[in-house]
This record gives sequence, structure tokens and C-alpha cells, in this order.
Amino acid sequence: MLIIWGRLNSHNVKKVVWMAEEAGIIYERRDIGGQFGFTDDYIAKNPNRLIPTIEHHGFVLWESNAILRYMAAQFAGELWPTDLEKRASADRWMDWQFSYADAQRDAFVNLVRRKPDARDMGAVATSAAKAGEMMAILDSELARQPWLSGDDFGIGDIPMGVYAHSWYSLDIERPDRPHVAAWYERLKARPGYAAAVMIPLS
Repeated sequence: MLIIWGRLNSHNVKKVVWMAEEAGIIYERRDIGGQFGFTDDYIAKNPNRLIPTIEHHGFVLWESNAILRYMAAQFAGELWPTDLEKRASADRWMDWQFSYADAQRDAFVNLVRRKPDARDMGAVATSAAKAGEMMAILDSELARQPWLSGDDFGIGDIPMGVYAHSWYSLDIERPDRPHVAAWYERLKARPGYAAAVMIPLS
């Protein structure tokens, strides 16, 4: 059985759980990190003190996008293109998500993790503007093709799909990004997305 370690309100854990749902994998998720803290056993598996980590038949792996690639190769090859150019293109958007996460972080942390009287609304506005600018790049890509993975849904859509839900859920100003909005609607129609990603942010 696949074991997924991590609390579900983490962006990076959502990626992995959503992938498991898409692939129809039998898995067990165990809460750790955040309000659950870390055990010595977990730290031995992942000395970074970050989530998620997976265990699969004795194999331990951390780093969320590495986990997604492993899961696709092991369980759901159809979600990771075999054509090397298409695969690299999908991989690009998986890695681009880390830059986007940096842009959105201050808005998310202030609005979700902090109490109202401790929020830096100037930082929220700056973060929201940066995220909106980066969403323009995504919008241009999605004007050319329906999915970040190409003609079909794939793992290239998962990392930014998680962050798109946050972008649309946060109480921030958002510029109109019509192709991102249409992609988000397609994501919301996927049962795994609804189950693993469309949950309260806090």
C-alpha cells in the first residue's frame, strides 16, 4: 500500500493526494506537520521536516513533484506523456509552480495563516499583484491548449491546479484571466480535484 504522510491543507500534500485519486491508487494518508507536529520516526524518513513524504513497499520519497513523477511512472503512465517533448513541456509547468508559489505566498500566509490583526495587507496587495502577473503567463499557455500537459489532462496540470484553487479562493483582487478561469472550471469537474483540493484553505 502507498502511505502518504502530510496534512491535507498543505498545497504540496494536496498535489500527491489528488494524483492518487486520479490514478485510482489505494492509499492511506497520515496527518503530520503543522498542527500535528513531527515525530522522530518521520524526521528519520524526511530530515527536511517538510511534507509530504510517501512510503511504497519500503521505498521512501520526499519532494512533492518527484513524488508525482514516481506515482505516474508506477501507477498512471497515461498522465505523463511518453513523447519526450510533450513530457518536458508538462514538466516545465510543474517546476514553474515553485516560482508562482513564491509570488502568492505572502497573500496566502497573511490571509489564511494569520489572525486579522496580525496581517500585513500591503504585503497581501503586492503578492496578489505578482500572482496576477504570473497568471497572465499561464493564461497565454492555456489559450493555445486546454491543459498544461497538452491536449489531455496530466501531471503537468496538478501543481498549478492546486495553486489555482488558492488564487480563486483568496480574498484578493484578481485580474481577468479567461483561459485560466476556463481551465479551473475543467479542473473542478474532476472528482479527485473536488475531493483533495477544493477544501477549506485553513
